[in-house]
Amino acid sequence: MTTAHHLRLIDAMRTSAFPTERTRSGSGVSGPGYHTASLHAEVDHWDDDEARRLEHRAQCLAEHDALLTLLAGRWGEPQSISLWSAQERMIVGEEIPEAWADTVAGCEFLQLWRVEGRWIGIGLYLEEEGPGCELNVVVTEIDPP
Repeated sequence: MTTAHHLRLIDAMRTSAFPTERTRSGSGVSGPGYHTASLHAEVDHWDDDEARRLEHRAQCLAEHDALLTLLAGRWGEPQSISLWSAQERMIVGEEIPEAWADTVAGCEFLQLWRVEGRWIGIGLYLEEEGPGCELNVVVTEIDPP
């Protein structure tokens, strides 16, 4: 996907009504008060082509940086929040709202804007060991954990 496609998807998520029940569509999940989507999914861990996996990671990072630059141009600089404490709370059994649970589980930090009553968060998951990379977006009216 291109950055232009990512922007169109984020705009659609930002303006779409939230469903009354959890539903899966395309690359994301929506539910009461939220929409989520994977903008760039990680490459197959079993792929033996190291060059291809590294190229995928570089592309994911480039898409992340380009998207943040464009969104900052629209809405100003984002808040950068750590999700570490929310991850720790999940580990000990605290319930994190569905709007945030997947994002918290997959990202250590989130770039976050508040626009027209909704939170828009961009999260980047990078494997510590290996080339895995995933770019995610959450749009919600539910406050961050």
